[in-house]
Amino acid sequence: MHTSISASQWGSPTASRRALLIHGLTMSSHSWEGIAQLLAVEGFFVVAPNLLGHAWRRGTDYRMSTLAEDLRPYFVMGTSYDLIIGHSLGGPVALSLLPFLPNTKETTVILLDPALALTKELADMYENWFLEEIADVRTADDHMSENPAWSRGDSVLRVLGVSMCDRTVVERIFEHNRPWSFSGLFKSIPPHVKITVLASDPAFGAVCHLEHVPCDVARVRAKVCVGIGHWIQYENLDMIMNEVPLRRAKL
Repeated sequence: MHTSISASQWGSPTASRRALLIHGLTMSSHSWEGIAQLLAVEGFFVVAPNLLGHAWRRGTDYRMSTLAEDLRPYFVMGTSYDLIIGHSLGGPVALSLLPFLPNTKETTVILLDPALALTKELADMYENWFLEEIADVRTADDHMSENPAWSRGDSVLRVLGVSMCDRTVVERIFEHNRPWSFSGLFKSIPPHVKITVLASDPAFGAVCHLEHVPCDVARVRAKVCVGIGHWIQYENLDMIMNEVPLRRAKL
């Protein structure tokens, strides 16, 4: 295992627009394949880093601020992004990245069922769930059986992500981020950033609830994705793409 940065890329590095995609716990950069392909077709150069502790990357400090600081190389020399998407754990990491953004470009941030606030009981429950998943990695067929909306490709990539993460990482991430409370990161949103929170349906296992998102912060809006579970990028790509500012051909 190693600590050097690693990432997946889609599209042309010379594209006029750039997107940064940040995965969730026990996932990997490959998990963004579906949405990344769509963004590349729309003219984005897409970069998806592997977070510390994932895709065989190891560290010793897994605080949210450290996970974000580890991604600073993706912002060197004034590198900016038109779009940043974060899923689950990647949600608070994305919010932690906002101070790295240059203030010269409008940036759209989309958070997919972000893990913003967890009670101790919920944090313990999720930690145990992830540990059990790592101890007994399910097959792609298992995931497809449990999640009919997932494609085989998405299911295979889910298995890959779990297989490249170990229990120590899960334990440290929960240990180093107690209490799990990151809604305060909304308080310092730069004026050139607009944020959309897509919360999953509580009836389908949502991690994010609307009360976790401050309602009095400018440039932030949130909505519930009715009938959609935690893995929005596997279940409804159109719902995400509808939030992406796309260039339309002139008539």
